[in-house]
Amino acid sequence: MKTITASDIAEMSIQQRIQLVEDIWDSIAEMPEAVEIPQWHRKVLDERLEAYHVNPDEGSPWKDVKKRILD
Repeated sequence: MKTITASDIAEMSIQQRIQLVEDIWDSIAEMPEAVEIPQWHRKVLDERLEAYHVNPDEGSPWKDVKKRILD
């Protein structure tokens, strides 16, 4: 494996840097089980899921939120 330094990255074009980030992200996405989820993230997700189960009609579907943002 070749080592890439910060100066190597600085010499890359913007498009090359974007491609590097995409390649890194893709390599991480291939092994989602290797990414640890902090306990506080799990707690927040559990709380939000419980709030949804208590009142599933509260909030807005993503398509509505996206439309409001774009309008």
